[in-house]
Amino acid sequence: MQTTTIRLDDAMKERIAAAADHAGKSAHAFILDAIAQTVEQVELDSEFNDIADERWKGILASGQTVSWEDAKAYLAAKSRGESPNKPLARSSDH
Repeated sequence: MQTTTIRLDDAMKERIAAAADHAGKSAHAFILDAIAQTVEQVELDSEFNDIADERWKGILASGQTVSWEDAKAYLAAKSRGESPNKPLARSSDH
């Protein structure tokens, strides 16, 4: 395991110590958890963006989308606990 040095100003060091104490952790464990959570969030964001990019490419290639009215009706039915059919994607010229 490698060691990495970070420089913290006194105010941040005090905030970390207080937050770590509140969480019942050492400052070291608190910092490691914060770094792990941040890395995981960046990875999830990247995966989400990759999926969105692929779906956008599909929309551009097919020219088909779901109308806002159909999507809104579908989501409203889902929120009421219903099991509606997913709206069909159509070309915008229809």
